[in-house]
Amino acid sequence: MADGGDEYKREESVTLLVIVSLAALSLLSLIAAFAYYCYITRKVSRRLHSLHLPKRSSSPPPPPARAPPRQQQQGKDSPSSNSASDGAGATAAAMSVVVAGERGVQVFGYRQLHAATGGFGRAHMVGQGSFGAVYRGVLPDGRKVAVKLMDRPGKQGEEEFEMEVELLSRLRSPYLLGLIGHCSEGGHRLLVYEFMANGGLQEHLYPNRGSCGGISKLDWDTRMRIALEAAKGLEYLHERVNPPVIHRDFKSSNILLDKDFHARVSDFGLAKLGSDRAGGHVSTRVLGTQGYVAPEYALTGHLTTKSDVYSYGVVLLELLTGRVPVDMKRPPGEGVLVNWALPMLTDREKVVRILDPALEGQYSLKDAVQVAAIAAMCVQPEADYRPLMADVVQSLVPLVKNRSNQKASNPNVQSSKPLD
Repeated sequence: MADGGDEYKREESVTLLVIVSLAALSLLSLIAAFAYYCYITRKVSRRLHSLHLPKRSSSPPPPPARAPPRQQQQGKDSPSSNSASDGAGATAAAMSVVVAGERGVQVFGYRQLHAATGGFGRAHMVGQGSFGAVYRGVLPDGRKVAVKLMDRPGKQGEEEFEMEVELLSRLRSPYLLGLIGHCSEGGHRLLVYEFMANGGLQEHLYPNRGSCGGISKLDWDTRMRIALEAAKGLEYLHERVNPPVIHRDFKSSNILLDKDFHARVSDFGLAKLGSDRAGGHVSTRVLGTQGYVAPEYALTGHLTTKSDVYSYGVVLLELLTGRVPVDMKRPPGEGVLVNWALPMLTDREKVVRILDPALEGQYSLKDAVQVAAIAAMCVQPEADYRPLMADVVQSLVPLVKNRSNQKASNPNVQSSKPLD
């Protein structure tokens, strides 16, 4: 009996040992599964986080208002309830931008850029922007670049420089101008961009820099493709990042064209991070170029993505009419482009009257009426009646595709050629 009892105890011990071992293995399996779950969750979270701009933190008080640059409206401060303040706070928020990897933005020395641009000589100057002159340059590796020598002194100029570096370093879209590098050495602030061989849209719409100057060589198809690509740039800023980025100075001179007349949105010195709440706004000083500023922003300082939509509508009117946004040399009632064109944009019989004479014979009436209707929606006085940029893109895509298909089947259709 003793042997039987011992045998029973041994079996019991073995059984207990097996049970404990199985329990331990199960526990280890659970721990391993939980660790793997945490790893995957963290990886996915990082990936999702990398695709969006984070929420803005609370901002310090804005710096004293500076005098607005040439061709810009006088600014004013507005109440900031449920909104972000201007100036340093906006820059601080932009500094928190996090996306997956940067585009390899380089840091240049002043001497290196001085040599690349021929000493910033007038022969190398290709433009004069709101924040400084732009020069053509060649890097030691042979790459052609555009170098902006920023001339805004003081704290505000520094914030504008940092805003543009942050945004263009981290936001990625084929419809935004690419930033190659920057220089912040001593009192010098320089930005180095991809070189856009055909410069700004404005100079092609108005070759002699006047409303009654030379005739534009941009044909209908090229204008519509530029309109679509510029719309895609704003769509990315408004709807592909969170909180949205509001350009705040969208205009024809800030749409740059490469050698094949493909468009990129540029100049982010005045950009602001928008509200991450549906229907929300940020309150800020009114800055922007006359003729492009949305009426509600001009009156209240309340800035939303719909403010950019209005500015886009003005550019679309420029493409349609070949007229500058404000020209008080025009006959009475025609000085402000939006006021003159808006009543005719939705009238099929009157649309043809406002189209640029240089476009004669290049478009179908149906396409012209559709584009005019899009422009009319974008420049509505009430912001709520304006479309999202995604809707604008969706409306333009079939028009551009249809023309491309017609062009492929009819090689005699005219098109713009790059400038020498």
